[in-house]
Amino acid sequence: MTTPVLEAKDLTLRYKTDRADVTAVWRADFRVRKSDRFMLVGPAGCGESPILKAVGGFLAPTEGGVYLDGRRIVKPGIDRMTVFQEFDQLLPWKTAQENVAFPLAEAKGMPKSDAMDKASEWLAKVGLGAHGHKYPHELSGGMKQRVAIARGMAVEPAILLMDEPFSALDEINRAKLQEELLELMGETKSTLMFVTHSVEEALIVGTRILVLSKHPGQVKAEFDSVPRSSRSEFMEKAEMIRAAIDH
Repeated sequence: MTTPVLEAKDLTLRYKTDRADVTAVWRADFRVRKSDRFMLVGPAGCGESPILKAVGGFLAPTEGGVYLDGRRIVKPGIDRMTVFQEFDQLLPWKTAQENVAFPLAEAKGMPKSDAMDKASEWLAKVGLGAHGHKYPHELSGGMKQRVAIARGMAVEPAILLMDEPFSALDEINRAKLQEELLELMGETKSTLMFVTHSVEEALIVGTRILVLSKHPGQVKAEFDSVPRSSRSEFMEKAEMIRAAIDH
């Protein structure tokens, strides 16, 4: 069996709030293979975002662990880049090009001129080749998300993490960015872990879909995606996923 890029073993995640200790995830096991587009879906509060934080190294497991290329994740690293839902994830005092170049220069040690050149290449890949000189406040929400995707993919991480990155966009822009992301993933063969509350988005973007239970999140089911060209298969799989979520 091929060694997974990412593996969660008996993963339990707890954190404190002002009122209580919260168990977000309970003994979850899953594997992400190279070039997977691995989707996490479930009801609100099922622990998908805490799982993403644990993979990113920002939330330590209470029990079990998460392993990247066989090594236990204990802290954040440049090998795991995250694209968030919020439009304000870019550095406001840097241009789009400088935002993409920043982790290349600071975390990977690339000479600044080379980092800027690579940033320019990636902005062109996401359709923003003519907008590299603009600051975040001069960009639309969809453009900001494209910059964030370019920044995440430019460093060539082992896995790209996306936490509901398109949920704040209108339907037209959301569909465009889904298609653009699929083109980039196909071109680069990158590995993706993506949180969404949309079953349709999970099927459109994903190759594999992990369904989590109501709080605390436990693994309930796993599905492979189906071709969108077969509308009947697509709708049937969507209903199966919804049934697993609701059960």
